[in-house]
Amino acid sequence: MKKLAVWGLGACIVFAFASCKSSESAYKKAYEKAKQQELAEPQPTETVVEVITPVVTAPVETKKVTESSQGVRQEKVTVVSGSNDSLKDYSVICGSFGLKANAEGLRDFLINEGYSPIIVFNPDAAMYRVAVSTFTDRSAAANARDTFKARYPNRKDFQGSWLLYRIY
Repeated sequence: MKKLAVWGLGACIVFAFASCKSSESAYKKAYEKAKQQELAEPQPTETVVEVITPVVTAPVETKKVTESSQGVRQEKVTVVSGSNDSLKDYSVICGSFGLKANAEGLRDFLINEGYSPIIVFNPDAAMYRVAVSTFTDRSAAANARDTFKARYPNRKDFQGSWLLYRIY
C-alpha cells in the first residue's frame, strides 16, 4: 500500500513538472515582439513643415475695473466662530478649508500668534474661511493684508492671503 502511494505521488510530481510551461513570461514575449516590430518599421525621413495661417479676431472689449472692486472677492458669509458683531465689511482671509476642523486648527495657531481670528462659512462654495482681521474700509484691510504677508514671508499659504467683501 505504501509503495502504491509513493508511486502515485511520484506520478503526480512528474505530471506537474511536465505540464509546466516555459519560464518566460507572456509579458516579456509581448515586449520583445513589440520591440522587434518597432525596429522593423522604417523611421520617417520627411521634414514636417508647419504652416501658420493668420487668425482674424474680433475686437476685444475691456471692462473698466474700479479700484474698490479690484483684488477683492465678494461673498455672502456667516460667522461660525467668533462674535457676529466683530465681522465688518472687509476681512483679510488667510485660509480656506472644506473641513471646519482644519479652519479651527489655523484659528488656534493664529490665537497663539496674538491675533483674534474669526471663522466664517460660505454656503455657496461650502468653504470655511479664516479671517485674521476685519475692517470697515478697503484700504485699511489691504494694509493689514500686506503687513500680515510681510510678517510670515516663509509661509506660502499666508502669502496667498486675500480680501473678502461681505455681502449681506
